[in-house]
Amino acid sequence: MDPRLNPYTPNAGARPPALVGRDAELAAFEILLERLKRGHTEQSLMITGLRGVGKTVLLTEFEAMARAGGWISVEAEITKNDAFGPRMARLARRALLQTAPQERWGERMRRAAGILKSFHITFSPSEGSLTAGLDIDPQAGLADSGYLSDDLTDLFVALGEAAVEQQTGVAFLIDEVQFFSTDELEALIMALHKTVQRSLPITLVGAGLPQLPRLAGEAKSYAERLFKFPRIAQLDLKGDARVALTRPAEDLGVEFTPEAVTEIIAYTEGYPYFIQEYGKIIWNLAPIGEPIGLATAHRARALVEAKLDESFFRARVARTTDLERQYIQAMARIGPGPHRTGDVAEAMRRRSEQLGPTRARLIDKGLLYTPGHGLTAFTVPQFDRYIKRTYVEEVD
Repeated sequence: MDPRLNPYTPNAGARPPALVGRDAELAAFEILLERLKRGHTEQSLMITGLRGVGKTVLLTEFEAMARAGGWISVEAEITKNDAFGPRMARLARRALLQTAPQERWGERMRRAAGILKSFHITFSPSEGSLTAGLDIDPQAGLADSGYLSDDLTDLFVALGEAAVEQQTGVAFLIDEVQFFSTDELEALIMALHKTVQRSLPITLVGAGLPQLPRLAGEAKSYAERLFKFPRIAQLDLKGDARVALTRPAEDLGVEFTPEAVTEIIAYTEGYPYFIQEYGKIIWNLAPIGEPIGLATAHRARALVEAKLDESFFRARVARTTDLERQYIQAMARIGPGPHRTGDVAEAMRRRSEQLGPTRARLIDKGLLYTPGHGLTAFTVPQFDRYIKRTYVEEVD
């Protein structure tokens, strides 16, 4: 097929041509915005799931929905190297300046700008450009205590009140939430909680790895009442996964044979990113003018594995130490997981307590999560397959 017409999009966070299987999450976000707009409270959303299931894609869809509904939306991806205070100040500035041009600012907008300036001076004084153009004096006694939870709460409340004045709302859309520290996550939860108590049109919707509900609960016990934690997974193998594979081609007049579809869906296990990767490669291999068949699916498989190894798996292992790599190799020997930590230690011929710090570092790096007490699992689908075919002499 002509690669210039290839409809598949195996890129990080790229919207697939057929976005299927996520109707419940999209509907929940629409309800959240509508209720907040009407002055009602509603639990916000923290989308969780493994790598490659489409969490970032959902945040992008939420952003489009928010803007279409007249909301101010501000997006961010969290990294471990970005200081929390300056990052939140930048996001708040973006939200404030999108809410209304300065010539239309009323009392609440000017007050919010002053509180933002206080927060900026307190947490990011070296970033002089942050409040450039805000010809407003700081608000003494607000967002200037140096206590992150209190000051961020002041800032969120001020933004919410400014949004009410301008008849809009503010949605913070945050990816990779699991990289927040406990103190940072606690500050966000407390700030959002105060806006809920005051029925303000401001919300924070996040996405992260499956440990996110536990992290939020550890940061603040009432997090489960403040958020819903929908977990998205692979697509239904008999329905949505097949649609995600075949519809983009059908829209261009190209069909798959049933045998090819069954082969591809079985290999990808319905994971959205893997479907897009397989679809792109098989499209480029397929002959023009005939259905994409089983023989082409078999030819594509080795190329798909090589591409996944290079772009999806290898970089994650590259960040591990020798002992951390031995740990994930031991998990791969046992199977896809989840695994009891004691079983992993036994496979390594060590005691569980010796490996506790190693396991903690792998969780901190986003390679593992704990689905239950004493259990460990990979955050990356099919990671055990990659380890086995790449480190065969060490795993077999």
